[in-house]
Amino acid sequence: MMILTVASALAGRSSVTDQFGQRISNVRTTAYTYGVAENGAYPTSNAVGGRLKTGNVKSAAADWSRWPLGTRFRIVETSQEYVVDDYGSAMVGTGTIDLFKASSREMDRWGVRHVTIEIIEWGSPEKSLEILSSRKKYRYIRDMVDDLQAQA
Repeated sequence: MMILTVASALAGRSSVTDQFGQRISNVRTTAYTYGVAENGAYPTSNAVGGRLKTGNVKSAAADWSRWPLGTRFRIVETSQEYVVDDYGSAMVGTGTIDLFKASSREMDRWGVRHVTIEIIEWGSPEKSLEILSSRKKYRYIRDMVDDLQAQA
């Protein structure tokens, strides 16, 4: 399998969107959990209205113009699987992925880590754009929409 940096993977993503098992090294990750302080006005919900996932496949928040809604990945170092089903203003314009943790203790224990991820499935830029287009009153969402439209 190939090892890529985030910048090279994102720059050429359109040519690799169908590749299974693509690895991207040195991805900056942070963590968040339930609660208004960490997750805004919807403390238990993801950006598509479902519950934040804590099972075998956990929720992750990211810039949907870089990591589209539905992107599934595995952290190589821990074997944990995540799906991008949330976003956050601090993620936009960065390669950072925010990993959902079930408790404040787990969130604090994770801190900030640079990891290698293996893409299981790329998400849908089209679905990301469809959902975000009606939410453009916020600058960070307009930025994601603009980036997604430029990629189309």
